[in-house]
Amino acid sequence: MKLSRYSWLLGLNEELKQFISDDIAIKMVSEDWERRQYYRLREVTFRDEQKILQEDRDEYNVKALGIVAIGKMSGEHDRVIGAVRIFPDGEQTWYGGRLCVEPLYRRHHTIGKALINAAVSTAKNLGCRTFLATVQSQNERYFQRLGWDSLRQLTVANIPHVLMQAQIENYPLQHIPMQTYIQKETQ
Repeated sequence: MKLSRYSWLLGLNEELKQFISDDIAIKMVSEDWERRQYYRLREVTFRDEQKILQEDRDEYNVKALGIVAIGKMSGEHDRVIGAVRIFPDGEQTWYGGRLCVEPLYRRHHTIGKALINAAVSTAKNLGCRTFLATVQSQNERYFQRLGWDSLRQLTVANIPHVLMQAQIENYPLQHIPMQTYIQKETQ
């Protein structure tokens, strides 16, 4: 039986679980190494794995703020394990996008939630009153469970998406630069 490279990666993931960090920081991208790994994770996710985009970078990157989840490993180098970007579209409307988590950490559901919380809260702190995101349809229920409303169906890169809006009143203001630590969920 021939394994696809992603099937092989899933098997490898099982072997590498011992190297998964329980100490994860959520913060704004501020260092060059964070920026490089932030873009690399996005490219691996949306270009290489999902094959949604031919080129990950676009016109929104110029004004976007990057937010990352950093796996903090004792004795090892820290590394970006999750990412999201936010950018303004007018004075009070912001968009979030390119939410991704490294495959080894995808079952660690608090990382995606923490990145979403940081994205909406940071935008709110910067004057946002309406926070929107274009979400792949298969992730619509996840966002609904986090208190988001579905606005309309879209097609992006020939893939079904949903334009969604955060219930911004449910997100607290946070200080910038923010750094939040999350603990691994018990299994």
